[in-house]
Amino acid sequence: MRQLSSRLVYRNEWLALREDRIERQDGSQGIYSVIERPDFAVVIAVENGGFHLVDQYRYPVGGRFWEFPQGCFPAGRTGTPTELAYAELSEETGLRAGGLRHLGHLFGWHGASPQACDVFVATDLTPGPPAREATEQDMRHRWFPREEVERMMRDGRIRDNSTLAAYALYLLEERDAG
Repeated sequence: MRQLSSRLVYRNEWLALREDRIERQDGSQGIYSVIERPDFAVVIAVENGGFHLVDQYRYPVGGRFWEFPQGCFPAGRTGTPTELAYAELSEETGLRAGGLRHLGHLFGWHGASPQACDVFVATDLTPGPPAREATEQDMRHRWFPREEVERMMRDGRIRDNSTLAAYALYLLEERDAG
């Protein structure tokens, strides 16, 4: 596939939408809409046989859902995926991780966006105060036993695809270690 042209359709501080005219292998042409967003980190905070989750109201889907702490750097800030993971965990939960282990790099919606996430496991956790952004002011944080987290995944209280994908990587690592 070859890009013939590209135009910016829309941009704000969280995302950009561009429209690319493309040529396929057979010579036919088409349009791709591409959503550009910064990469993010997902943090599986493990402690006492369970996991720390956060929930907040998600406007696009009109509901509250539990998920692993996650996010991207705010506009104007940059750093490594590891630095982002430490920051997101601390900001959303108040927890400081003594160690982080990288599990993988995933695409969230690779048919429409190059945005990716890095998945980390956080251990040796120390509590502290969260420092949430204004958009996270309704966020709640709670620890759940592993069995409850898996029940929540089955019954729809956890619907976030990056949380589910991160947990799959966690299970694979656990299986390979055992």
